Amino acid sequence: MTNSDIVDLLELTGRLMELHEQDAFRTRTFTSAAFNLDKSTADLANLPVEELVKLQGVGKSIAQKIREIAETGRLTELDELLAQTPQGVLDMFRIKGLGVKKVRTLWHELGITNLRDLQLAGENGQIAKIKGFGASTQEKILAALEFLQEQQGKVRMDKAAMIANLLVEQLTPHFERVEISGQVRRKAQESDVIQLLIQTSDPVSAMLTLNGFENLEQDVRESSPFVWRGHRTGFDVLVELLFYPAEQLSRQLFIQTATEAHLKQAGTGGMPLLQVAYASALPDSVNTTDVAEVEAAIYEKAGLPYIVPEMREDDFAFRWASRYKNEELVTWEDLKGTLHNHSTWSDGKQSVADMAAYCQKLGLTYFGIADHSKTASYAGGLDAERVRQQQLEINELNKGFGSGFRIFKGIESDILGDGSLDYDDETLASFDYVVASVHQTLTMSEEKATNRLLRAIENPYTTILGHPTGRLLLAREGYPIDHRAIIDACAEHNVIIEINASPYRLDIDWHWIEYAMQQGVMLSINPDAHDFAGLLDMHYGVAIGRKGGLTKAMTFNALTLAEMTEYLERRRAEIRR
Repeated sequence: MTNSDIVDLLELTGRLMELHEQDAFRTRTFTSAAFNLDKSTADLANLPVEELVKLQGVGKSIAQKIREIAETGRLTELDELLAQTPQGVLDMFRIKGLGVKKVRTLWHELGITNLRDLQLAGENGQIAKIKGFGASTQEKILAALEFLQEQQGKVRMDKAAMIANLLVEQLTPHFERVEISGQVRRKAQESDVIQLLIQTSDPVSAMLTLNGFENLEQDVRESSPFVWRGHRTGFDVLVELLFYPAEQLSRQLFIQTATEAHLKQAGTGGMPLLQVAYASALPDSVNTTDVAEVEAAIYEKAGLPYIVPEMREDDFAFRWASRYKNEELVTWEDLKGTLHNHSTWSDGKQSVADMAAYCQKLGLTYFGIADHSKTASYAGGLDAERVRQQQLEINELNKGFGSGFRIFKGIESDILGDGSLDYDDETLASFDYVVASVHQTLTMSEEKATNRLLRAIENPYTTILGHPTGRLLLAREGYPIDHRAIIDACAEHNVIIEINASPYRLDIDWHWIEYAMQQGVMLSINPDAHDFAGLLDMHYGVAIGRKGGLTKAMTFNALTLAEMTEYLERRRAEIRR
């Protein structure tokens, strides 16, 4: 059991205790423990009770509950609460804006025990009539339900990759060759199919092998003699396993990776890429098991430039290829530092010193701390005095580094409702850079949201615009903005735009990367890291950057330490003038 697993079970127990109106003091012990342990770096599953009780928010009772979870994977008290709670009521917790009290009210007053009944109650106007709800809440619930329905059966990029890799690990001992294909190989930000290609000359035997795995559940009606479709136990997303003989697999990997729109593109001979891939004989010099050779040969025969797998979405890639070369696309190795990160000063799990040391292990040459600002009190945001204290700590830490590494002093300053930042100019001037982000009051019209961001961009202290739409993939739509107006304003005021690399966000959307580059706006691949693992999320940011055609030259944190230092110092000097 991971820390996250344990915290999730404690949090759910506290939530269900509140739902069933159990003792308030005991309920708080669970919710408080979950809140405090969410920041803990201790290995909770392997700590004895006497060590657990030393952690903040953990008494002897909770420590024993943690041991029960660690040893059994379950919690008896939670199982009892779940037995008393309809699954549909649990599903209601997925609706943004519905807290425990509102869920309890909907359950007990309207008798709603599933999302379908919740939708009907909203459409019939029943929700609006409940005291404390009203027409506005009813409208938001219906919008959230519609969004959840659209996202059903999808997983984020990180989970898609995890499932695909688990399948590869499971299947490889039984088949000569297994390849990840489709949306996962194309680095889609969301996937509704996890597709793998399996090399076999005996599809019947292959099907029997797959159906012998206890954790693979076949959908017989959707399958065929050459395609296994179903699910992996524990995941809702569709799994699709395609069977091909050895001589066809690499060619099919190319075909199955690209979208239909990409494969429709015609080359110099007028033949669509798909037809070329199927019809053309490959040169004898091409090794049919070498995917790169096969794919390059197909593009060459079509008279089209080679397109990297991430960009095989539509005709955009070919327009991009008329101006750039694949070698110009940003890579992980191009990144020299990271600029949007959190520490224990706000809601991070590691100290500034430890996060910086981990960045050094990753081969980076600078680490930028951008803890939450004072408005984000829920995340331990820093007031002006704590800002000064943190900066003194950073000064001392920087004395211990040689010329090859540096910690930059930043902040993630909240953009307030009127577009202003939540510090005075004196405090803002003390930072090396400022990431300006919206965190609260997310329900806005396009005009209001755009104007709010425009004012923040116009602030001379704004260095980077953080996660521009505030979206959470598969959980919350972003607020609507005029992307062109925002990007144009960033170009005018020399503001960098963030590609928030957290797989929960991946914001700004990749479709707008090309326009930003055309306008001369650099993009910063920022992990928004709250712990060591979060720093590695830059891999997802690189994938999305490449999908949108981001070049190393237009990647802000591909600047060397010397270049970044000079850039930030020059910008601060311009503000002082």
